[in-house]
Amino acid sequence: MTSVRFRGVYKQYAERLVLKGIDLDVPAHHLLGVIGSSGSGKSTLLRCVNLLEQVDDGQIWLGEDDITDVSVSPDVVRRRVGMVFQSFNLFPHLTALHNVTLAARKVHRMPRSAANDKAAELLERFGLQGRESSYPDRLSGGQQQRVAFARSLMTDPEVLLLDEVTSALDPELVGEILEIIRALKGTGMTMIMATHEMQFCREIADEVCFLDDGKVLELGPPEQVFTHPVQARTKEFLRRVLQ
Repeated sequence: MTSVRFRGVYKQYAERLVLKGIDLDVPAHHLLGVIGSSGSGKSTLLRCVNLLEQVDDGQIWLGEDDITDVSVSPDVVRRRVGMVFQSFNLFPHLTALHNVTLAARKVHRMPRSAANDKAAELLERFGLQGRESSYPDRLSGGQQQRVAFARSLMTDPEVLLLDEVTSALDPELVGEILEIIRALKGTGMTMIMATHEMQFCREIADEVCFLDDGKVLELGPPEQVFTHPVQARTKEFLRRVLQ
């Protein structure tokens, strides 16, 4: 069963065409690793899935539903799609618990007691038991990102979008976030992961997509893309980033 499908997706900002006819299938329970240079369209691709950006042409399907149809409510889609950002995007004036529960309570109308109970369970799952009342500036970068992961799972999403989730972390904190992703994959979570962590992507992804200048230039199993890329541009990119 295909969980996410992109068909002829275009996205333009002013005069700049960022996505140029994206066609992709992400099967349920698979992790798609999206690699490419900065500016290649990776983050835009993810933001189109949870409707933070509206596509200019084409369709994105979530299961059997065309979520790019103008009649579709973004809030309904965002209940089904979780997203973790590279810069955490936590509210500095809210505690960890309130950051995790805010959208679930205010947007998705989850009762406060149920939201608090679920948030506490998620924070404990990510090693943050006892930090529920901590504000973001009292948490390390890795802890803040774990709060962001907990927030993304509050509505039991069908798909999780990971947008360079380690790029704002100190090197010694990267490993703990990668272990969270590994654990989530073990649960069967469908994920689309934009990343610069090439070795991790090679180890964990079911399929790897190389985006270049807004186009899918290469797509295949990790060993094929990383070891025997077909396109010269893919070879050049990998040679540069792996040196």
